[in-house]
Amino acid sequence: MRKTQTISKDLKEQIIERIRNEGKPVASIAKEHGIAPSTVFSWLKRQTENPQYYKEVMKLRKEKQYLMEIIGELTVRLSDKEKKETH
Repeated sequence: MRKTQTISKDLKEQIIERIRNEGKPVASIAKEHGIAPSTVFSWLKRQTENPQYYKEVMKLRKEKQYLMEIIGELTVRLSDKEKKETH
């Protein structure tokens, strides 16, 4: 039989605030606290009319990070190419 864990209202609010304000992934924060990500998503769902909003925001933040990494790589490559051409 699985042991259920009671999480205080304050801790729930802190977790939700971290997700909203820090932009940390639900899965990451849930893991830190030993909570299933689905549990955290259910808390978010109860607090908003559009729970898909948070999933979409997290998806867009990941995509932005990926694109920023690509831009960084391309910038370095172009810089290296320009250095080689001037020498």
